[in-house]
Amino acid sequence: MVDPGKITARDGRGRSLWVTRSRPKIDRIACPWLIRRFIDPRAVFLFVAPGEVQGVAERFCAMPYDIEDVFWSHREDLCTFDVLLSEFGLSTPALDRLATIVRGADTARPDLAPECAGLLAASLGLSRMYSDDLAQLEAGMALYDAFYRWARDATDEAHNWPSKAGKAK
Repeated sequence: MVDPGKITARDGRGRSLWVTRSRPKIDRIACPWLIRRFIDPRAVFLFVAPGEVQGVAERFCAMPYDIEDVFWSHREDLCTFDVLLSEFGLSTPALDRLATIVRGADTARPDLAPECAGLLAASLGLSRMYSDDLAQLEAGMALYDAFYRWARDATDEAHNWPSKAGKAK
């Protein structure tokens, strides 16, 4: 359960409204994933030119995120994904593990976890595959679903090919 009071902008259908810069990468895909999976499954995300985020936020009463000088953004060494987790009181071993990966990939600190470089590579690849930000978001949802499932129940699994038992001498 999350505190619904933290969501300050909703549309006429009760969906939370969020706005950020266009051409999303790591944090701007991770945050919608977290919001839709754990906070508001019907959340609406708007991606606009960087200079238009504040104006669109005011016009549509949307919550700006992952831009400077707003509540839902980086704080010190934390990325926006971390801030959402903290503000909504979401903490599980899998989400904490995923947060480290997102933080490392988003803040150019790949040393935080071995998976940071892979998330960065996948995020940059998605941004080259999709010119439409909402299509990229949908593809990114599957990417974060996969990272979350790995963080939740597959971190002890290893790929063992070729197997030592079947190796010819």
